[in-house]
Amino acid sequence: MYSKEVLKHFKHPKNMGEMKKPDGVGQVGNPSCGDQLRLYIKVKNNKIEDVKFETLGCAVAIAVSSVVTEMAKGKTLDQALKITNQDVSKALGGLPDFKMHCSNLAAQALKEAIKDYKGHLTGKAS
Repeated sequence: MYSKEVLKHFKHPKNMGEMKKPDGVGQVGNPSCGDQLRLYIKVKNNKIEDVKFETLGCAVAIAVSSVVTEMAKGKTLDQALKITNQDVSKALGGLPDFKMHCSNLAAQALKEAIKDYKGHLTGKAS
């Protein structure tokens, strides 16, 4: 049912864990399935230098969290903001339709973390 990439990122997630003193935090959840995702970013010279996540959810929620951190690391903030749920799904070799909402969580958490970071810069943190 799941691709090799989904299983790889579920069994051996990258960048999992809490980040001390992050520059931005994005937290999202899906009330219908209960998945929760918190994504942390460190930014240097307008690039995502480090990214970590904590996820409470199914195998796909963990896999999308892991892969989005890999996709975002090293990108400029503008490049990272362009990562979509379709990009996340494609990076994992596709997701079943009934699990596409998980890819939305990862892409949205990344956007929320960047929004939080930018809010701190302008004094309008959420």
